Amino acid sequence: MPLYLEDFAAGQRYGSGKLRVDAAAIKDFAAAFDPQPFHLDEEAARTSFFAGLSASGWHTAALTMRLLVESGMRPAGGIIGVRADELKWPRAVRPGDELEVEAEVLEVRPSGRRPGQGYVKCRTTTLNQHREPVQVLVMNLLVPARPTTLSA
Repeated sequence: MPLYLEDFAAGQRYGSGKLRVDAAAIKDFAAAFDPQPFHLDEEAARTSFFAGLSASGWHTAALTMRLLVESGMRPAGGIIGVRADELKWPRAVRPGDELEVEAEVLEVRPSGRRPGQGYVKCRTTTLNQHREPVQVLVMNLLVPARPTTLSA
C-alpha cells in the first residue's frame, strides 16, 4: 500500500529482507561500473587498502536500493531521492556478506514550492550479518501528499 506524505512521521522505522553478496556479483558489477583491481581480482585485492576482494561502494548503494524498494517503506510514486545529505561506507562489503537495511524517518515537511508534495528525510543504514554498518545514507525523498477529493 503506498504511503503518502501524511503517513510519515519522524521516528518511524522500516526494515528490509536480507540479500547475500557473492564474489561473482561483486566482480560482475565492478566489471561493468567500477573496474578497479580490488573489486575484480582476489590476488590484486589482497595487496590493496582493502586487503581482500570488496564490493564497490556503488554496488553497495545499488543493493541498498533493491532492499529498500522491497521493504515496507513504499512512498506513493516510488522512492525518489532529491538530495543526499550524507553518504558513508564505514566498512567494505565482502563475498558472503548478508545485507539488510534499516530506514528511519528523520523529518517530514511539506514543500514550499510544490503544492501537493513534500519531503521525507530518512537515514538508511545497510548492515552486514554482524549488524555492522557498511553504508549510511541520509536522503531527502520527494513524496506526494494524499490526493484530496472534492465533494460536489
